[in-house]
Amino acid sequence: MRILLIATGERMPEWVQQGYQEYAKRLPPECGLHLTEVTPSKRGKGASVARAMHDEGERMLAAIPRGSRVIALEVDGRPWRTEELAQRLEEWMQNGSNIVLLVGGPDGLSPACRARADERWSLSPLTLPHPLVRIVLAEQLYRAWSILKRHPYHRG
Repeated sequence: MRILLIATGERMPEWVQQGYQEYAKRLPPECGLHLTEVTPSKRGKGASVARAMHDEGERMLAAIPRGSRVIALEVDGRPWRTEELAQRLEEWMQNGSNIVLLVGGPDGLSPACRARADERWSLSPLTLPHPLVRIVLAEQLYRAWSILKRHPYHRG
């Protein structure tokens, strides 16, 4: 099983790359976290936000491996406690199918990405900066794994 994070945005600041990598590298191969960055569409005067979201969504959908379980990260998704995430991670690892996590651009996910998602997950009712979401996701996945392995990282 592998977890694929498909996120809109490229060339993140060094602190984002370091933070993400710090936790992603801690995960073992049986639940490895891999990042695919999708080029954001141009926005500016006269640019259609709907068109930009559509184009980003098409690139995201094209990056989803066949047979994957897709989870859209949305502020209005269902919140999971860390312990719930650990239970889900255990189920995902037992089922062996790949998991895809979708993180949209500045205007969110396209309707097509939302429709493709098997479920929606909210990290927080707060609107988080998209670069920070990568770090929080990687850390929470590592924390969930540490709970399953009774590693001292998570002391609850």
